[in-house]
This record gives sequence, C-alpha cells and structure tokens, in this order.
Amino acid sequence: MANHSQLGFQDASSPIMEELVEFHDHALMVALTICSLVLYLLTLMLMEKLSSNTVDAQEVELIWTILPAIVLILLALPSLQILYMMDEIDEPDLTLKAIGHQWYWSYEYTDFKDLSFDSYMIPTTDLPLGHFRLLEVDHRVVIPMESPIRMIITADDVLHSWAVPTLGVKTDAIPGRLNQTSFTTTRPGIFYGQCSEICGANHSFMPIVVESTPLTYFENWSSLISS
Repeated sequence: MANHSQLGFQDASSPIMEELVEFHDHALMVALTICSLVLYLLTLMLMEKLSSNTVDAQEVELIWTILPAIVLILLALPSLQILYMMDEIDEPDLTLKAIGHQWYWSYEYTDFKDLSFDSYMIPTTDLPLGHFRLLEVDHRVVIPMESPIRMIITADDVLHSWAVPTLGVKTDAIPGRLNQTSFTTTRPGIFYGQCSEICGANHSFMPIVVESTPLTYFENWSSLISS
C-alpha cells in the first residue's frame, strides 16, 4: 500500500501493473526530453540576436512537423499493447464476481458451490492492533497466487468502482451490466484498494482487501468457508 511522502507508484504485484509502471517511466522520459529541448531552444533565442531567428528554414519546419508524429508513435504503440493485454482473458483458473452495494462489497466464487460473503469495513473502535484504519475488512478476498483470475463486476444500486492499485485493476461497477477484467498476482501478500467512484455519503468507506496466497492455503480456506 502507499506510504507517507511516497513519490512513485506502489510496488507492482501483477504483470499488468508492471507494464503500466514501465510505460509511465517511458512516457515520463519522452516528456522530459521534449521539455529539455524546448527549454534549450528558448534559452538560445533569448541569448542570440533577433535577426538570426527570422531566417526562412524549410529543413527546421520539416523536422518540427515530423518529430511530433514520431513521438506520438513511440507513445501509442506500447499504450495499445497494454490495452490489449488488459482486455485479454484466456482460460482463467478462477472466476470471482464482485457486487457493489451502498456501502459494502459482496463476493461470489462462481466455481465453488455456496461460496459467497459480504465484505464490510471494520469500524475503528473494533479494529485489531496493527491493522489499517478505514482499509481493513471483516472478510478478505482470498485468491491463489500465480493463477489467472477473472473478475466479473457489477452493482446493485448506484455506480461503484472496484480498484486495487497494486494489481493495476480499476473497473466500474454499473447496475444492470456486467463488466469484466483479469489479473494475476505474482507474489503472496495483502493488497488494499477502495471504491473509486463517488457513490454516496460513505463512498470513502468501501475498502477492498485482496489476499494472495499459495494454492494449498487457498484450497484449505475455500473448503473451510464453504463447509
């Protein structure tokens, strides 16, 4: 999760988020190069005589017409690749349905029989020592690590949004519509998120907690919960 005075992203816990962080760094370097070049040219114009800047130069006009097109291509190609990767859902190992309510989440493990639960935020007065305020829930979403997970997301009343930044997942929950996304966790851990849609008075109190565990632990947990 995010820390105080943190300047960068949270540590990536899925291949999609790793690609997003890499693309962010790539775009930032392109923007830094453009800003440096423009600053250099402005400084050059201020330091030289005005007469030297009024000369007709077809080559310069050709360069500053073609160069932005090349920059756009350098940004568009990796961006389109990531978009296609985020939409690709190929034979998931587990399908999980998330339903947004005012103001809590319901989860259904569609591959299991009678495995569903509601996930409420734990009030500050009942929060165990060492847990995070306004982020911890009474029932976490437990998933097996290194397994493709398909998320089906919808809402029961108003617009919500299921978002976990460290997994690179943010999908709107719309009443009467099923949206889907996918992710794969690359390491065990507990990942925090929140509803990122302004869904009412308690919008800030719809936390999401995803616990990535080894497969054996997930199997034990699923058999215990469903029994």
